[in-house]
Amino acid sequence: MEEEKRTAADQAAKIIPIQWDATFFFERAVRSMDRYHYDKALKYFRRAVEYEPENPVNHCNLAGILSEMGSYEESNRILIEILESVDSGMTECYFYLANNYANMEQYDKAEHALVRYLEEDAEGHYLEDAEEMMELLQYELKRPTPVVTIKARGGAAEHDQARALLEEGKFAQAAKLLESIVAGNADFLAARNNLALAYYYMGQFERAMETILEVLELEEGNLHALCNLAIFYQHAGDADKLAPLAGLLSRTLPFHQEHVFKLATTMGILGEHECALRHFKRLIKDGSADNDGSLYHYAAVAALHVGRPEEARQLWRQALKRDPQSDVAPYYLEQLQLGELSGEPIAASYHYHLPFEEQFRMWEKLPGGMPDGMKTNPLVRSSFFWALRNGDRKTKLQVIQALALIADHEVKEALQALLLEPEEDDDLKRMALFALRSIGVEDTLPAVMGGEARQLAPGSGPSRLPVWEEKWQVVLDAAYEKMGKQYGLIQQYELMTLWVDFLTRVYPDVPKLGKAEGWSAALEYLTAKMHRRAISYQEVAQRYGTSVATVSKNARRIDEVCGIKEKAKSIRAVFLP
Repeated sequence: MEEEKRTAADQAAKIIPIQWDATFFFERAVRSMDRYHYDKALKYFRRAVEYEPENPVNHCNLAGILSEMGSYEESNRILIEILESVDSGMTECYFYLANNYANMEQYDKAEHALVRYLEEDAEGHYLEDAEEMMELLQYELKRPTPVVTIKARGGAAEHDQARALLEEGKFAQAAKLLESIVAGNADFLAARNNLALAYYYMGQFERAMETILEVLELEEGNLHALCNLAIFYQHAGDADKLAPLAGLLSRTLPFHQEHVFKLATTMGILGEHECALRHFKRLIKDGSADNDGSLYHYAAVAALHVGRPEEARQLWRQALKRDPQSDVAPYYLEQLQLGELSGEPIAASYHYHLPFEEQFRMWEKLPGGMPDGMKTNPLVRSSFFWALRNGDRKTKLQVIQALALIADHEVKEALQALLLEPEEDDDLKRMALFALRSIGVEDTLPAVMGGEARQLAPGSGPSRLPVWEEKWQVVLDAAYEKMGKQYGLIQQYELMTLWVDFLTRVYPDVPKLGKAEGWSAALEYLTAKMHRRAISYQEVAQRYGTSVATVSKNARRIDEVCGIKEKAKSIRAVFLP
């Protein structure tokens, strides 16, 4: 009997009591997951939450297994509950939410959650994954990534992103990002300097000047800011303020290559070409130009301006050797040769692209218009945005046409901003509106037309006609389709205004249109004639699938009503070189 009691006691002593707590169920859940027993893991994670309902990690684990099982909506419900009721500081929940929404193909919600994660999470455990997801969302949503301040990187990453946007010529996006950086870190002087440049490239001169003066209030010897200020003074024509600043910069001898380059380009823009050449040659000697054709171009321009054409020729040859794909060096080498034959001095710009007028002449000869590389070239883009605000009428019309070929988010913003300029010409605004519609902007757009604020609704008639009938639009659509890439935006716009003018003059006695193609062909024929293009009735009739007699009859009718000869004179005066 005693022996039996002793044996039972020994057995009881060997039994380890189970402690039923959250840790126990968590461990069971993990083991079940390792064995791919997700149903059991889900049950154990639920029990862990029951034992410790105030612990946000338990809730997160439960949301995680639900996501793994494809129950994204229930997972999101738990994640939102964590943020609202358990622990609002558990910012990684925003990343989990974004992942779930992406799996549900709710990309807008995924983007919103991901931005919240990047802006609020200080640790950045999922930073790389978040950046990859942002690229995916940008692709799916077909629009630029929203401005994001990455808290885990303290502004440095955003500044790098903003600089990249500036280099790509996406100035409006860069400005928005830099504004957010400066708002969160007032002492980030590099961000302020680049913000000033972004404003300047967009033609917002007053904001650029204000921003650069703020930099110099914080650090009066900031070389980048002093160089930018000198360029701004030159732009403003403020010789009294520019002279002492230019003198100071000419006596400055920076050490760092970045500062040398900034100073060299600045002195070139200011017309201090001897000083610019000295600094550019320093950079070449130091090896900065080993694979950079642009630096040799800058040096060549400086050499030409100080009367050393042979040195300029050698430098452009070096530029061509290092960048054989560029048209810049061959263009200037040819100009040098022509200048020697004519005895006339040639003009040369520090910008590493062809002169503005030369670019347009080249694009007009290309079947596809502007090459893709030009669309993303930041120097070309900056010249467009600058000219859109500061050029003459003819240049602005050309720029609007060029921007319509680029047709990205920033172009749309710039053209929409033009519609709101109270001092801008209404005809230019109509051209900008036509460009916006042609690149797919169908929203109602605010504008100032005739000195009054208006809302330009999509599909509204492009004239003062009381109605705009669908059959009239069909004529335009057929013409746009057949004209293709043979005509630019200006010619398409002129065709549209000719058609509207004709309808306005004959309304309400509009002739029976019959087949739209007969009128479309007549409009193209007359537009081509106004722009001095070689075209025949037979050619255009064949392309539109109509008869020569129909095209001729309709063209004569439009000519009689609208006075094409006088219109052609005005078109040549406005649009043609």
